[in-house]
Amino acid sequence: MKLTTPQIEDLFKFTRKHFVYHYDVQSELVDHLANDIEEIWKERPQLSFEDARDTSFKKFGIFGFMDVIEAKQKQMNKRYRSILWRFFREWFTLPKVMTTLAVFLSLIMVLKIQYSEYFLLGALFLIVTVDLIKQTKARKIQKKKTQKQEKVFLLEAMIGNTRQGFATYGFFQLFNFLISVFDNVEFSNLAAHWLLLISFSATALLILFYITAFLIPQKAEELLAETYPEYKLVKNM
Repeated sequence: MKLTTPQIEDLFKFTRKHFVYHYDVQSELVDHLANDIEEIWKERPQLSFEDARDTSFKKFGIFGFMDVIEAKQKQMNKRYRSILWRFFREWFTLPKVMTTLAVFLSLIMVLKIQYSEYFLLGALFLIVTVDLIKQTKARKIQKKKTQKQEKVFLLEAMIGNTRQGFATYGFFQLFNFLISVFDNVEFSNLAAHWLLLISFSATALLILFYITAFLIPQKAEELLAETYPEYKLVKNM
């Protein structure tokens, strides 16, 4: 016995009811449930659809779909890191490496200016402000999509949600490290090797911030179509 279209739709609603909100994860679970239900019916054809569905769901254990969700999140985290590393590497190849070098040298010059630590603190505040504004906007968009029950893919949510916070966190860690190590020492008085290290770290973080906060979101449609063959078809439905 094969499942009908309304029954397949019911399985999608069932997964959403059990806290599975992303379409790719839902599709994977619905496919598994549908195949299992059909196998159950072969052995127990008298069972109703609802009873067969619940029997299949119980096989996931007391945590329900949580293990599947966690596994899918790990898979997409790996995919996101791969995308991030791909874009990051491009900044160290021609012609972008020239921009990277210009930023690096500019930071060295800034660090040599007296009281440059205050300039860096102001720049950090500006970056954090931009980051928070973008994250707030992204969360509002995601919330609207959830309320409208639009089909949102897991990687899509990751790109549009809080990933850009990584770079901001890195800036905070770098600044805290510098303050703790060089307490009461002006950055302009630091040895050359420290200036090079600080400039290199700040340059890498600036590139990371630009990639996660601007570049990847701009390329979201392309990246999602690359990751999910069904993405364009689903979005056009």
